[in-house]
Amino acid sequence: MLGEADAVRQIIKAHNQRLYRLARAVVRSNADAEEVLQEAYLRAFASLGSFHGESSLSTWLSRIVLNEALARMRSQRRLKRTAPSAQAAGEAQIIAFPVPVSNDDPERTMAQRQLLHLVEQVTDDLPQPFRVVFVARVIEGLSVEETAALLDLPSATVKTRLHRARRLVRDRLEAQIGPVLLDAFPFAGTRCDRLTEAVLAKLGLEK
Repeated sequence: MLGEADAVRQIIKAHNQRLYRLARAVVRSNADAEEVLQEAYLRAFASLGSFHGESSLSTWLSRIVLNEALARMRSQRRLKRTAPSAQAAGEAQIIAFPVPVSNDDPERTMAQRQLLHLVEQVTDDLPQPFRVVFVARVIEGLSVEETAALLDLPSATVKTRLHRARRLVRDRLEAQIGPVLLDAFPFAGTRCDRLTEAVLAKLGLEK
């Protein structure tokens, strides 16, 4: 039993990030993506005997996650149609891409976070067919062939959707990037203080 638990833990840790992002690209909610991922893992481990290696384990798990996410979306649409007056539970949250944090340079960290948040928002606003392809190809780095196999699409369709997604992302980033770039290349706070003190020291004016 302990060995089984370790094996499950290793599989989950090895695939969690990709599978979460794929689920999140469909459902556009952090909470829903986590629930989708949990259900998909339970479904996958319950039917592990049906995995015969025709595709990679990663691809097999990804298909289960996508099917689970799409099923959730269909279920939510049905609920909205039967209860049109009910308000949505909340705004879709942004997918959290990892960002390196530098405690020595809080100004640059803040600028990086602003840019990442903007990219996340723009990605979240893509139409779903484009968003899933964009996440698979650009963020997860899958090849055209891998993405086509994963989404059960012709390679030409993957290329077309990726081209349109990139164009949409580029256009929307260009429209919004100006205010964010005002904070680019920050040189304030700790870095500014360090330079100031170095100059004062060389001038013999340090405290």
